Amino acid sequence: MYPEVRMRRLRNSPLVRKMVTEYELSPSNFILPLFVKEGLEDGTKAPISSMPGAFQHSISTLVEECAQAAELGIPGVILFGIPEHKDAEGSQAYDPDGIVPRAVRAIKAKLGDGLLVACDVCLCEYTDHGHCAPIEGDDIRNDQGVELYARAALEYARAGADIVAPSDMMDGRVGAIRQALDAEGFVDTLILAYAVKYASSFYGPFRDAAESGFHAGPKDRKTHQMDPANLSQAFREVEMDLAEGADIIMVKPAMPYLDVIKVLSTSYDVPMAAYQVSGEYAMLKAADEKGWLDGHKCLMESLLAIRRAGATMILTYYAKEAAEALR
Repeated sequence: MYPEVRMRRLRNSPLVRKMVTEYELSPSNFILPLFVKEGLEDGTKAPISSMPGAFQHSISTLVEECAQAAELGIPGVILFGIPEHKDAEGSQAYDPDGIVPRAVRAIKAKLGDGLLVACDVCLCEYTDHGHCAPIEGDDIRNDQGVELYARAALEYARAGADIVAPSDMMDGRVGAIRQALDAEGFVDTLILAYAVKYASSFYGPFRDAAESGFHAGPKDRKTHQMDPANLSQAFREVEMDLAEGADIIMVKPAMPYLDVIKVLSTSYDVPMAAYQVSGEYAMLKAADEKGWLDGHKCLMESLLAIRRAGATMILTYYAKEAAEALR
């Protein structure tokens, strides 16, 4: 009888429940992913149909969004660029006057050190074939991609980025980026490595948002991203990225891989991030629109689950709404 009564006593009062809460969410746990698109009329933004509440931004609306995030206590954003012109090598990704370097400069001119700016480092938004690196037939060219990621990361750091985030999962890219940054004196620029990125089916809405669908070459990314069936491989991926100079490791997606987040967060004494990806966000938003779920409550619960699993940083499109609710 006594254990049952004790548990009831610990649940009866809202203040007692608050006092014994094991895990809490804070706006400081969030990083807001944002899309900035070249060619949009300045001052405008375009809704993303498969991601209600998310937009492709012009630079000025992006800066406004960043200012709102900072005001809500969100410490950082991560930028994904959509260029006006694409080519086989994704050259706009490492153009010093590309959309992301220009966006970084605009954010920093407005907010300075009041907001951390991370930049996604990949080529899939910039290539005309939609893959993360140059391709040759059905072969994705790992080493060519790595060289171009280092060039892109360097341009983002020059523009003022605080964090670069290689998301491709190609072998050796963290080491190449760290070497390039250090050689130019950017020794304090952090690397947030998508260390454990699964070849997931939950990325569909992101490809709408980033306009990065496949147009040639392989029809998936299974040759360089992780098999959803595998766990032990995650340890090897993390160890390689840490050995090459990663400062923060990330698991992507989040909710379907809470077990992976948990085991890695208890195995490595480094900051752990998790990405609540577009598919996770979109399916809860869609269920809310249908009236099948309370979208707000389910999204908040999902964020708490990711936090409980061990992530101290959560990349989520719901960051602003969650931060507002927590206030």
